[in-house]
Amino acid sequence: MSKSIKLAILGLGTVGTGVINLINDNLDELKRRSGRDIVITEVGTRRQRDDIDPNIIQNSDLMATAASDNIDIVIEVIGGTTLAKDVIMHAIKNGKHVVTANKALLAEHGNEIFAFAEQHNVHVAYEAAVAGGIPIIKVMREGLAANKIDWLAGIINGTGNFIMTEMRDKGRPFADVLIEAQELGYAEADPTFDVEGIDAAHKLALLASIAFGIPLQFDKVYCEGITGITLQDVNYAEELGYRIKHLGFAVRRDGTGNGEAAGIELRVHPTLIPQNALLANVNGVKNAVLVNSHPLGQTLYCGDGAGAGATASAVMADVMDLVRVLGTDDQSNPGNNSHHVPHLAFIPEQLSDTPILRAEQMITGYYLRVHAYDNPGVLADITRILSDAGINIDAILQKPAHKLGQVPVIILTLPVVESQMNLAIEKIEKLDTVPDKVVRIRLDELA
Repeated sequence: MSKSIKLAILGLGTVGTGVINLINDNLDELKRRSGRDIVITEVGTRRQRDDIDPNIIQNSDLMATAASDNIDIVIEVIGGTTLAKDVIMHAIKNGKHVVTANKALLAEHGNEIFAFAEQHNVHVAYEAAVAGGIPIIKVMREGLAANKIDWLAGIINGTGNFIMTEMRDKGRPFADVLIEAQELGYAEADPTFDVEGIDAAHKLALLASIAFGIPLQFDKVYCEGITGITLQDVNYAEELGYRIKHLGFAVRRDGTGNGEAAGIELRVHPTLIPQNALLANVNGVKNAVLVNSHPLGQTLYCGDGAGAGATASAVMADVMDLVRVLGTDDQSNPGNNSHHVPHLAFIPEQLSDTPILRAEQMITGYYLRVHAYDNPGVLADITRILSDAGINIDAILQKPAHKLGQVPVIILTLPVVESQMNLAIEKIEKLDTVPDKVVRIRLDELA
């Protein structure tokens, strides 16, 4: 008879409570799928909870819980990168498998944590760290294991997607929508991680490592938020057949032609994409990841990216994977790590040192908004500068002059190396007829 699998949940916030509820609601299904009884033995919480089963030990000493002989799997959902790291490393040292939803911790310290887990023959599972209930980690590590991934693009922060959707659909300014997002619980009181792209960058670092077999390198992700996006740009983009989404990109560049450098682009920023693109109609707080691989081609994975139910679902999917390989009582090595898919999808010694490209080496199309005085020859000056820089124009939209005597000129370009665009913008801003900074938003056809 197989032994029961005993869980410890560290942190009883929204996610931790969601995991308890999921286990209670679906206990029979879990047993039928795993062949095991799955039991929550202990929870780590700073304050006693009256609504917890009295048979579950409540312990404020998280380190003691992580090392308990009465635990098989530790679920870390306390967040942060200090205490959470200490607790996870302590659990690993004591031979516990770990499930975590902590994308910031893994993006910044995952290389160390995964290596430590390998040394101690245990596994750290993290499906819930990226895109909530969408099983994108499992898809990329297992479902696409035979494919070469060329690029991926994702809406991987629900707060940013909600804000951009409301701005477009209801014509509301950024500041107003942000307040609503906070009231609805989509954004934190301090929304910096969401609106400045840091949360998405954490997740992109994880996805890129799995996609390309490279060490985690969060510090090399180019990151740009949505705080500078205006209704004016949202409306102009719509008029030109595009929508603005806050996307994360991981792109493999082979270094062929047009000044392209070989390496990997890791970038998070607002992006114009065609209105008929697969990601263009993923709205509200939904997340989605578009993966382009060979030989499969493009595949889209979409669903709830946050919330108790979605995250608890991903946490328990990891638990179920671990349960299946923990072994039965008569096995000599119940924690045999050889049964696991590698943490970052590739055998650790096969991770590559492919360089991460610098921001000025990135290649994208561009949306440029230039406010120029309504003088003869202004448009010719601007287009000449772009042409001299080797930048091809795809479309131009000139709007009527406003009361300051300035004409908004909107230009869409074909893909170009960022350093070329930087030089062109610098020259345009030096024109006497251009009094303001040029607004730039990257553009991608997702083809």
